[in-house]
Amino acid sequence: MSENQSPKQYDLEERTFRFAQRVREFVKKLPKTLANIEDSRQLVNASGSVGANYIEANEALSKKDFIMRIKICRKETKERRYWLRLVDTKGDSKLELERGELKQEATELMNIFGSILRKSK
Repeated sequence: MSENQSPKQYDLEERTFRFAQRVREFVKKLPKTLANIEDSRQLVNASGSVGANYIEANEALSKKDFIMRIKICRKETKERRYWLRLVDTKGDSKLELERGELKQEATELMNIFGSILRKSK
């Protein structure tokens, strides 16, 4: 962790990274249907984008830039929840449980980014 980075920033960067990893592991277990392949691609893209944009927010050149990046983080997190809902687990109870955990984490991250936005304005 760099000297000018607070522990909270580091924790959220790590948390978004771990979430993206968990999404990738989840996607590998899904049935390989045409719809799941396409939906999984979107899910993986959105999951990685959140952490990348959060890192960019921490390196923002201005408050306006920071706020825009955090808005993108929140938007991408909402999108993740959508793609998580859309993928087909074929009723597999383990996959359904994992999906539920991922949706819960996405909701928590969305709330965190919303809170950051409110405090930044």
